[in-house]
Amino acid sequence: MAVLAAQIRLDLDVSNAQMGLLYGTAFSFVYAFAGIPMGRLADRWSRKGMIVIGLVVWSSATIASGFAGSFAALISFRMILGVSQAMLSPAAYALLAEHFPAEKRARVFSWYASGIFAGVGLSFLAGGTVAMNYDWRTAMIAVGIPGLILPPIAWFVIRDKRSDLTDSKPPVVRETITQLRFMLAKPSLRWHLIGFAALACTGYSVLAFFSTVMNDVFGRPDLIRNYGWFIFGVAGSVVLAGWIADRLARKNPARRYWIGFFAATAGLPLYYFGLFADNGLTALIFLGSAVLISSSYNGVAAALIQFYVSDDMRSLAGGLYLFVISVAGFGLGPPLTGWLMDVHFTGDYAASHALFSVIIGCSSMAILAFFMAMKTYKRDTELASQA
Repeated sequence: MAVLAAQIRLDLDVSNAQMGLLYGTAFSFVYAFAGIPMGRLADRWSRKGMIVIGLVVWSSATIASGFAGSFAALISFRMILGVSQAMLSPAAYALLAEHFPAEKRARVFSWYASGIFAGVGLSFLAGGTVAMNYDWRTAMIAVGIPGLILPPIAWFVIRDKRSDLTDSKPPVVRETITQLRFMLAKPSLRWHLIGFAALACTGYSVLAFFSTVMNDVFGRPDLIRNYGWFIFGVAGSVVLAGWIADRLARKNPARRYWIGFFAATAGLPLYYFGLFADNGLTALIFLGSAVLISSSYNGVAAALIQFYVSDDMRSLAGGLYLFVISVAGFGLGPPLTGWLMDVHFTGDYAASHALFSVIIGCSSMAILAFFMAMKTYKRDTELASQA
């Protein structure tokens, strides 16, 4: 959707704010609210089954999006996409936490997160190439088809260490609420969610409107697909960040949050020089370099929340994490950025001013949140081991 934004906007005659809703809110709120029940279900049912079913459904919804005849139809398919993709990460987080020791957790979760960015990179390179040579509809169909080839492979490769699921009960609302209260009673976890939600707001907003900036500000839509190479690079920076986080944790586990501080601050100068560059190629280089830094936190963030919970809450904790970062990141960032572009800022660099305003606000919030999270980290994680 981020790659194809400019083409979709012209074809369906929609505004930047509507594109923000399409990219963000239509997907994120469904994804977010589905994440918690999907996480609870993954703690009680087959995690492998949830991953495989979700893969089939979201791939089919992506293909169907290529046949959407209206903005409303595209919104509907995005909502289906949100429900089905909510089945993946809570189950995957729990499987990873069960299969690997805690001291390697940031590295392992970062390898998982690197796969996400490899996929996003492919969407720019493969999807962008198809869109340039054909159109956005063909691109949607092309990127959805591989997802229908993978389910049989996933079914035979994925292993759930839980040997007996026959006594699992259906998700119980009261028990779920009790566990959520247990998690959210911890100040450090609350600040964790706020901080990484702010970083997600930056990441999703940049991804949503990168093509708009390149098209509207710099007049270089031909460079949009090249952003995919930098997204591929994020896969590497995410893995590196996970390794560094586990090294930092040898002296003090709370130091894993230093990765969050780095992601929130080090990319700001690069975003500024990229958004206000005087030509498209310079903008691409600076913005691409900035995303290598600002998105490096992804694996560490997902790993950190697992230290706050016991074994029977791992998928639910993943669902809670995805709920918060989706509402704040997907749901608020892109629509707010689009609204600022349409209403508040004018001139050739209107999109750049809107995006940088959101980035500055999110980074400031993240810095405060990580500082607060580190203050009570030790006490709150010890409570999890006693649960």
